[in-house]
Amino acid sequence: MKWEVIDKATTFIAEEMGVLLKRAALSPNIRERMDHSCAIVDKEGRIVAQAEHIPVHLGSFKVAVKNVLPYVNSETVIFNDPYISGTHLNDVGIITPVFYRGDLVAYVVNKAHHVDVGGPSPGSINPNASTLYEEGVVIPPMPLNDEVLKIIKENFKTPEISLGDIKAQVSANNMGVKRLKELFDKYGLENVLNAWEKSIEHTKSLLPRWKEGIYEAEDYIEWKDSLLKIKLSLIVKEDKVIADFSGTHPQINGPLNAVIGVTYSSVSFAIRSAINKEIPTNEGFYSFIEVKAEEGSLVNPRKPAAVGGGNVETSQRIADVTFLALSKFLPIPAAGSGTMMNVMMGGIHDGKYWAYYETIGGGSGARPNSDGVSAVHVNMTNTMNTPIEVAESSYPILFTSYKIREGNGGKGKYKGGDGIIRSFIALDKIKLSILADRFKIGPWGLYGGENGKPGAVTIRRENGKIEVMPSKFSTELEAGDEVIIETPGGGGYGKPEGLTIVLSLNAF
Repeated sequence: MKWEVIDKATTFIAEEMGVLLKRAALSPNIRERMDHSCAIVDKEGRIVAQAEHIPVHLGSFKVAVKNVLPYVNSETVIFNDPYISGTHLNDVGIITPVFYRGDLVAYVVNKAHHVDVGGPSPGSINPNASTLYEEGVVIPPMPLNDEVLKIIKENFKTPEISLGDIKAQVSANNMGVKRLKELFDKYGLENVLNAWEKSIEHTKSLLPRWKEGIYEAEDYIEWKDSLLKIKLSLIVKEDKVIADFSGTHPQINGPLNAVIGVTYSSVSFAIRSAINKEIPTNEGFYSFIEVKAEEGSLVNPRKPAAVGGGNVETSQRIADVTFLALSKFLPIPAAGSGTMMNVMMGGIHDGKYWAYYETIGGGSGARPNSDGVSAVHVNMTNTMNTPIEVAESSYPILFTSYKIREGNGGKGKYKGGDGIIRSFIALDKIKLSILADRFKIGPWGLYGGENGKPGAVTIRRENGKIEVMPSKFSTELEAGDEVIIETPGGGGYGKPEGLTIVLSLNAF
């Protein structure tokens, strides 16, 4: 029996888990946007297979599983502590041990982004948070039982939806356990375990042999009136890539701190994207990457620093700076929009609390041989959009536009993709929070290509007042207020064709 058959079957189990989770979930964020991820793990905690889901979740599994395994005995365990799970509070993780003929042989794990996990802000991503405790309820790794569900019911703002989503996550894991047992029955436990081992070793054999050297880059993320530096030295060796973030800005009293799992995910996503061939994404690939980040820095904060925005915005910039370093020796595209453009809303409507979350795509960067793509999610999100019909039927909002923001991609030999304009009117009193970036400096171009145009958010109040907003804020909307969101375009690549240089005759 060829090990590849078992390897592919294991990957398809992770994919099938994701399909069930999507179909069984109650929240539009999971059901429509597919903001979830699934993986299969061996008993040592090594990733042996994962579905092609959300980049910021997938790399963090390597960190999360190793941290959570000491808490797992024979029961399903729930967790969301970012300093253990490797992302942020909204990503509720569920891990289930797999026993076969009485022996522990593997684990199945998934994460799903819950729209609201408590705290003062709708969506539980608080642009003003300075500690973890201002972002929501922290669940340490613990058995998933009725007592935990009672805590969730009393603290999450939309408990019926949250509990429904957790049940969907449990169902996905239960199916994963069932399918793995069927795999063991069909091929034999030892054959399956050997196939997993061979897949990991095969992946190692496919890893690139890049030009050795140290490649440096830096990029910035916005916080109030400042630009926070993310500095990277990418050290390429024969059998390993080390991402050293020495010189990066210290952690802040704000939500942009990225736990080490997010930093690792972002680096591994960029490196995985730069490998110009198909390879399994398992422990064999992850062993290729090492991340060094000083504790107490923006990319490896100390608990209880707030981290909600680090997962969704700083992750984007870590990926960008990794791509920029890779561009020193590989044909890498210009920067994409560089923000998830997180929109969080909530309030009381018809006597019932509601919460809404979505991310909005932008333009991807121009490529070395073609234009960028317009109106897509880039880097660390990979989610779909929330259909307007679903949002309008579920929440007190009315959309007034949803279109490509034409002409905001950076110019160049190849043009950056254009962003999106998405606007809506509040039909009731709403608390709105937006956490975004690239409002001050547009996504960078390469080799003479221009930067993409920055993002923008404007609020047209019902009384006629127009407010130009920063990239991170919370406000109250009254019925009739309109919010216009414009996402950044991607950077251009190469000097625009036909560019001429005019010299003054006085120069001679």
